[in-house]
Amino acid sequence: MSSCYGLNLTDVKQGTRHRKPKLSPSAMARKKGRHTSVGSSKGDRDDHGDSRDNQLNPPPSSQPPYPGTEHQVPNPAAMFSVLDYGANGDGVADDTKAFEAAWAAACKVEGSVLIVPAEFEFLVGPISFSGPSCGPNIVFQLDGTILAPADSRSWGSGLLCWIEFTKLQGITIRGSGVIEGRGSIWWTSTESNAHPSDYELSLKLVEIKPTALRFYGSYNVTITGITIQNSPQCHLKFDNCEAVQVFNMTINSPGTSLNTDGIHLQNSRDVMIHHTNMSCGDDCVSIQTGCTNINIHSVDCGPGHGISIGGLGRDNMKACVSNITVRDINVHNTTNGVRIKTWQGGSGSVQSVTFSNIRVSEVQTPIVIDQFYCDRSSCKNQTSAVALSGIAYENIRGTYTVKPVHFACSDASPCSDISITGIELQPLQEQYHMYEPFCWKAFGELYPPTVPPIVCLQSGKPASNRILSDHGMC
Repeated sequence: MSSCYGLNLTDVKQGTRHRKPKLSPSAMARKKGRHTSVGSSKGDRDDHGDSRDNQLNPPPSSQPPYPGTEHQVPNPAAMFSVLDYGANGDGVADDTKAFEAAWAAACKVEGSVLIVPAEFEFLVGPISFSGPSCGPNIVFQLDGTILAPADSRSWGSGLLCWIEFTKLQGITIRGSGVIEGRGSIWWTSTESNAHPSDYELSLKLVEIKPTALRFYGSYNVTITGITIQNSPQCHLKFDNCEAVQVFNMTINSPGTSLNTDGIHLQNSRDVMIHHTNMSCGDDCVSIQTGCTNINIHSVDCGPGHGISIGGLGRDNMKACVSNITVRDINVHNTTNGVRIKTWQGGSGSVQSVTFSNIRVSEVQTPIVIDQFYCDRSSCKNQTSAVALSGIAYENIRGTYTVKPVHFACSDASPCSDISITGIELQPLQEQYHMYEPFCWKAFGELYPPTVPPIVCLQSGKPASNRILSDHGMC
């Protein structure tokens, strides 16, 4: 699907430029620096009880942008502030139309800068900042706070995303601002201790929970500096994008917020994610079909479900993933560390994956391959499977609370060319019952010593490694 809801803001007629509106008392107070009760500040985890060790947080990156993004130099003569297009910035009045008008103007100018100024809160409904007729290298300068609507009327019959950027060439989202999804309204239907008024409101909201920020069909995308927090579902999603750079940003939601992936990648290539802190209620990073040349490093993940490839192959679909590198990662207080998950009945392949220099702390199962993934009470047994090969685990160390390693590979298509080097995983508390490493139809090379010994990995290659049919090849 190429759009969340079919809006095309390039068709929005540019309105007359307004004078900066007179501020309401609440906006004046915010501009003077009064604290608000909306979410937590950038990088703050105290509201959700995540007292992480500061040493786990990766330092800010001083690295240059992803190759090919160096030319994104904004045009200083083309600044478009949403305040000049009628935005109130008081967190109460609906500023959606002001954002639409500012984008319509900025879209026409190469290297323009759309400004969302600091010390203001902007209530913005579902919105799409769309190309392809826009000029290249637009900068969305986010220093204020963008708030999601908290009433059911704003979401209609169900939308896949809240803020969407589509079919753009060179788009940068940068600044010190916050995208506040106010997702607790969407989560309360699954929480037994929800306040009655919140529960009643959540029943009015549609079952389709929107992603906070989505990019579709765009090239040369950069996200840096901002915070995305409390999304109803996934925080940041890239679909059919190329040359993506995400760094020095924060994703922050409680570990109890269901299905709130941090960053979701699908059908995208040449993606680099680094020096980013993520806490959420699902995968910190989720890599789906159609992804290749993905590099993730210097990331802090927790709470959440770790770094995952998949689930792939659902509903007998073909999935293709290759050239994935995950290195220099801190994972703490999560259900998994690094995981590959596929459904029975799928086809295609996952190839050339490296997990290196992973530090885990209080992780249930640090290393996981699950080719029998099922997110419901039961799933049909099927023979075909996504083929997994060339998976390397290097220098993964820390503590676990359930099981150190879980390799559950397909009977018909065993995992091949698994490489294990420098594994040192200790149970958090010896007196608790812990499971030993588990392997099923997993083949490769073990380079001892490992702690604990992973003797269940079978040496060499499977005797009958199936040859992919044309349908199953990537």
